[in-house]
Amino acid sequence: MEKRALGSSGLKVSAMGLGCMTMSDFYGSDRDEQESIRTIHRALDLGVDFLDTSDLYGIGENEKLVGKAIQDRRDEVVLATKFGVVRDRWGGPWSYNGRPEYVKAAAEASLRRLGVDHIDLYYLHRIDPFTPIEETVGAMAELVKEGKVRYIGLSEAPAHLIRSAHAVHPITAVQTEYSLWSRDIEDEVLPTLRELGIGFVAYSPLGRGFLTGTIQRYEDLDYDDVRRNFPRFQGQNLQKNLQFVARIQEMAAEKGCTAPQLALKWILMQGNDIVPIPGTKRRKYLEENIAALQVELTDSDLQRLNQIAPKNVAAGHR
Repeated sequence: MEKRALGSSGLKVSAMGLGCMTMSDFYGSDRDEQESIRTIHRALDLGVDFLDTSDLYGIGENEKLVGKAIQDRRDEVVLATKFGVVRDRWGGPWSYNGRPEYVKAAAEASLRRLGVDHIDLYYLHRIDPFTPIEETVGAMAELVKEGKVRYIGLSEAPAHLIRSAHAVHPITAVQTEYSLWSRDIEDEVLPTLRELGIGFVAYSPLGRGFLTGTIQRYEDLDYDDVRRNFPRFQGQNLQKNLQFVARIQEMAAEKGCTAPQLALKWILMQGNDIVPIPGTKRRKYLEENIAALQVELTDSDLQRLNQIAPKNVAAGHR
């Protein structure tokens, strides 16, 4: 498995990671803990060492699942988790919390659920608009000094706040949605990261599953699938986006690969400082995703993909 450095921090991870969110939450109720654990073990066997979770996913249950899966293989894992989105177990409104005292309490809770003595990469999941980013990152830096966290990151942060955070303590990675149908980070965020020597982690690199081509109708989504609430999966937006996906599928067939493999390879070729973390809860999809590393694309292939998927190609807000 190829390794990639996350910026200038010195942290190296597998060129592709594994997003663990759907093993516990959000994309329907078709979940199987044992298959999820087997998927994590298979990922480690194949050299994927970068696992991504959050205290948000399943309100802590996903961290417990990941902790159970890696309890005998901790030294094989670069473990990333996140904090900062507060969610009521009984369905109340979500909120953001980046206050220093909460940072420390959240980290302690994640360490307990994961069953580990340190977190390799600890992200602020979303910016708290009522707490200066400098205060939040200052508290995260204290966790580094205490040895409870090795590196810190941000998720879905704008360029100006990335600069402010990085001035307090080196930011190792920023995580944001990035795929053939979500390219807005190319305008300001990605250039800022490269200027500052910060790595980039691409979540939802398959367009929240839409680029796989398996979602053809709104009704294909389970009643409890959060994607039912996303404009890109609804009505006329869905129909327009299906046309775009059909073109990706057509090109993938010509290249002898699947549409997900083509989409992942495109991201992998956007820079060696980018690490996609496609999520799955099934071994067969994990193996398909990893095979994207072997897909070969020429410069003309990349140009064609950029024509198929220019910025703002998707209908509807992400």
